[in-house]
Amino acid sequence: MRILLTNDDGYHAPGLKVLEAIAARLSDDVWVVAPAEEQSGAGHSLTLTRPIRVRHHGDKRFAVAGTPTDAVMMALARIMQDHKPDLILSGVNRGANLAEDVTYSGTVSAAMEGALAGVRSIALSQVYSREGAGDAVPFDAAAAWGERVLRPLLDAPLEPRSLVNVNFPAVAADAVKGIKVVQQGLRDYGRLNIVTNHDPRGYEYHWFALGQAVDTPAHSTDLEAIADGYIAITPLHLDLTHRSSMAMLAERYG
Repeated sequence: MRILLTNDDGYHAPGLKVLEAIAARLSDDVWVVAPAEEQSGAGHSLTLTRPIRVRHHGDKRFAVAGTPTDAVMMALARIMQDHKPDLILSGVNRGANLAEDVTYSGTVSAAMEGALAGVRSIALSQVYSREGAGDAVPFDAAAAWGERVLRPLLDAPLEPRSLVNVNFPAVAADAVKGIKVVQQGLRDYGRLNIVTNHDPRGYEYHWFALGQAVDTPAHSTDLEAIADGYIAITPLHLDLTHRSSMAMLAERYG
């Protein structure tokens, strides 16, 4: 099995090293094609206004000066064009990719690009509980549970153009309560928090902070599974059509 690893935290990110160790337990044919620099929040963007440069770092190892989508496209259409991967793993991201995060996430978008190309694709993210942790974010849960999470997905009959989003809770590996398959959650957008400060020259600047989660009675979303100490597994698909609205809109247009 040939595996392609990528991410949005960049080629030198600690989470990518964690993912390499996990992938090595699944295959001896592991490739790395990742963005050269951090691309968090890049979403499913691709580079159209400047050239993309690729740096070869060694056997099966490449850094792409672009977005996660650029990296996957470069891997599939050029670097690995004669030996395409059987599996794409994106991550392990430093921080959660839950709820509507998936629409902003470069980690999830790299997996989306793989799914579009017909390659089995899985995004993996490690939640952390303390702001400002930087490279000190612990990946213990992902490192210990990664193989156990991935093996059932290797031959699962996934629908075409679908992917799997995996989030590991911010707890020690031995404190993980288990694995839950859950739906995508939703935060309360009205509670979006913007943190404002001033730079040394007196100019105002802002940071976006996440809103609070919306609880469901059965605790059936990825947000709640993570809060309860479980690994959250959420299947996603790339067909965004809202089918139940089609008849109503068609009627509107006669």
